[in-house]
Amino acid sequence: MTRRVSDAGGATTAGSAPSPQRRSADHPDRRLAWAELLRLPALFTVPGDALAGAAATAAAPNPRTLLAIGSSLCLYEAGMALNDWADREEDAAERPHRPLPSGRIHPAAALSAACALTGAGLALAARAGRPALAVAAPLAATIWAYDLALKHTPAGPVAMATARGLDLLLGAATTTGRTREALGPAALLGTHTLAVTAVSRQETRGGTPLTPLAALAATGLLTRLVGRRPAVATWRRSTVRAARMPAAAVGAREAAPGLPGAPATRHASGHASGAGPRSRPTYDPAPQPPAAALGVALAAAYAATAVRPYFHATLNPSPPLTQRAVTGGIRATIPLQAALTARSGAGATALLVAALAPLGRRFGRQVSLT
Repeated sequence: MTRRVSDAGGATTAGSAPSPQRRSADHPDRRLAWAELLRLPALFTVPGDALAGAAATAAAPNPRTLLAIGSSLCLYEAGMALNDWADREEDAAERPHRPLPSGRIHPAAALSAACALTGAGLALAARAGRPALAVAAPLAATIWAYDLALKHTPAGPVAMATARGLDLLLGAATTTGRTREALGPAALLGTHTLAVTAVSRQETRGGTPLTPLAALAATGLLTRLVGRRPAVATWRRSTVRAARMPAAAVGAREAAPGLPGAPATRHASGHASGAGPRSRPTYDPAPQPPAAALGVALAAAYAATAVRPYFHATLNPSPPLTQRAVTGGIRATIPLQAALTARSGAGATALLVAALAPLGRRFGRQVSLT
């Protein structure tokens, strides 16, 4: 959902390109035109939002998480189609090879696709329940506001960051009905998106080196924060176990804290930390070594993906290097999502998210990411 860069192979040569009307009528591959409009390789950056949101609530992915992923994919693609529709006049002058100005896709078809995809995304969220719809509705509103009004204003990058953060919260709300635990990861992911969007605003004409330098600094800070695993709240799973056990069994475990699964501490009220939903969480300051090591490795992968192109754009903020910085920032979204997931203790899910990165890179060779 960031601004686009024109790929070198997309331009047509003078005197050999058919007219837009002719290309609209008999272009040999309409599917490629839609793939360019929707930026299909960028879809690999979407599922990690919902999975990271679910992991932040200490919940394993479930069928409701799939609804969150489906809703996110639809809303993301709605933003892509609406972005091109809103920029069709600008693209006619600066990027005539894009699907709409070239005539391969009619503007009305792109707008219709944006409306249909928005409706589908909201319908999937509504199927998951009110908490999910309560997040998906402002997410859809933010996407439309960005594309139609905020994109070229100072509020544009903030709107884009808000949309990505809401997308992560959508995964949490859909999976468990809660979002509070996911606010921190959403803020970190939103900060990364803010940096990428700010750089993308000068990708066609170049600009000041201060913007990619700020993005570089933000990447370093995020790498440091994401690579550290916070204290883990241990009450969630014990609450579930206590809810399923008879009262006598719960009392026995309270009386014998050495038993497996027994509460680690007691509070002044006399209730064990895992005895019920109202109990306060007990925090374990010692991270699990496998999850901590995986989180550090994924944070390093995030930095390795984003730092180099940002650094080059800082040294020379020309359009080509700025475009590479934007592409690198978009690709870095996946290892960041994976690192956030590992930070929440969901190592297997983090590996699943990380596996999307090579797939996105592979398909990105055929269709531009931006």
